[in-house]
Amino acid sequence: MESCNTIKTVGAMLAFALVLGTTTPVATAGSMATDNAVEVGGAAMYPSKNIIQNAVNSNDHTTLVAAVKAGGLVDTLSGKGPFTVFAPTNEAFSALPAGTVQTLLKPENKAMLVKVLTYHVVPGRLTAHDLAMAVEQGGGKASLKTVEGDSLIVSKDARGWSITDDKGDVAHVTIGDVMQSNGVIHVVDTVLLP
Repeated sequence: MESCNTIKTVGAMLAFALVLGTTTPVATAGSMATDNAVEVGGAAMYPSKNIIQNAVNSNDHTTLVAAVKAGGLVDTLSGKGPFTVFAPTNEAFSALPAGTVQTLLKPENKAMLVKVLTYHVVPGRLTAHDLAMAVEQGGGKASLKTVEGDSLIVSKDARGWSITDDKGDVAHVTIGDVMQSNGVIHVVDTVLLP
């Protein structure tokens, strides 16, 4: 039962994590401080709020939010975690073969949708610094076990941090270290598939 809840929590986090898009510090109301907020998808993401509280305002991750809802993972996103989420944008979902997203969102495909969503989530809070240390210790690559159960390979190339899935497809981090109270999100440009 705990494993199921963890998978749901991670999947939900992933979906809402995908709500991230651009990084610009945002001042908090009534102060000159930034609270280290990052603007993603036209909305401030505050590290004092959890993934759900932040993600619901992003315009760049509506597909991910729809996927999280269809996967029944919304209620788990406020869990304490921590989780590291590699969050694909709407554009990343659009790059999948025609009909893929619509097929995954059908009720009869819920198990596969949850599998895809939780494949983007790794237990723990892994910042860019943590990823760099793991890659260095791994001789240029680090294997990260996802909540789904399979692994992602992290490395660095000319475009920055790359995340390679089981099929050999590569996603690049476009916005890293978007801190949440229950984890960290790294926005990626490709949907990863187990």
